[in-house]
Amino acid sequence: MARVDYLNDPNAPKANSIAVAVSVFIQDDEGRILMIRRTDNDLYSIPGGQLELGETLAQAAVREVREETGIECEVTGVIGLYSNPNHVIAYDDGEVRQEFSICFRATVAGGELRTSNESKEVHWVDPDRLRSLKIHESIKLRIGHALREPGHPFFS
Repeated sequence: MARVDYLNDPNAPKANSIAVAVSVFIQDDEGRILMIRRTDNDLYSIPGGQLELGETLAQAAVREVREETGIECEVTGVIGLYSNPNHVIAYDDGEVRQEFSICFRATVAGGELRTSNESKEVHWVDPDRLRSLKIHESIKLRIGHALREPGHPFFS
């Protein structure tokens, strides 16, 4: 399913739903960031997705990283809580979701990089290379908070 993210866009469609989502910031021993290139909007992102019934937020984070990248991880902290009503995500089925995402920090616990039906590319990216990638502003914000403010969760 295709999606379009709108941030502070006066022409954005009005939200008609909200769902709990997680995203995960992971760096390897060299300081590189685990990034995917999404299949639904062709943008680079940190791994993440929607909470499923019967799982905790941390379990959702671990599952999403595994599903999208092949990497096993362990959640170690919270980077921020993102609920900006001016960030909506429109899906091609008519759903327009208001952002509600918890961004976690995690460490690598195993696995090997691989793509999935949600990730057409999976890479360890040097932070200096981020400017050359097409990344939505909402993800840039999370990465910036992760790199600048460890231990001080952001919230909106």
